[in-house]
Amino acid sequence: MPTRIQHSNERTPRHEIWHRYEGNEWAAFDQLPPSIRQRLHEHSYDAWSVNALKLWHHYKRIYGATQRAERALIRYLDYCERLEREAFAARYTARYGATLPHDAAMGTVLRNHTAPCSVSHK
Repeated sequence: MPTRIQHSNERTPRHEIWHRYEGNEWAAFDQLPPSIRQRLHEHSYDAWSVNALKLWHHYKRIYGATQRAERALIRYLDYCERLEREAFAARYTARYGATLPHDAAMGTVLRNHTAPCSVSHK
């Protein structure tokens, strides 16, 4: 049986920062609480649903399946987003000798706060 080669359009240093767990991304997404799914939907990068589900299981063990656990995970995902954006900006500066234009313009991450994410792919 031929080996299937996966191609990616990933052009950031993500593979140097994070480990991506294997699994069904949509099935993992569907198992997350709505507030976490919404936050993943709003993030400036693909937070990898399988990774988020593993984190959700960890936070549930600590806090139980509570809003406190959801808020803690959301804070952690936001922290990861900041780390990734900083790494991308540093890589840009090293490569081009200039500040990332989005940062130079003091741009923020655009988020859709108007409606909850109701996407389900079962």
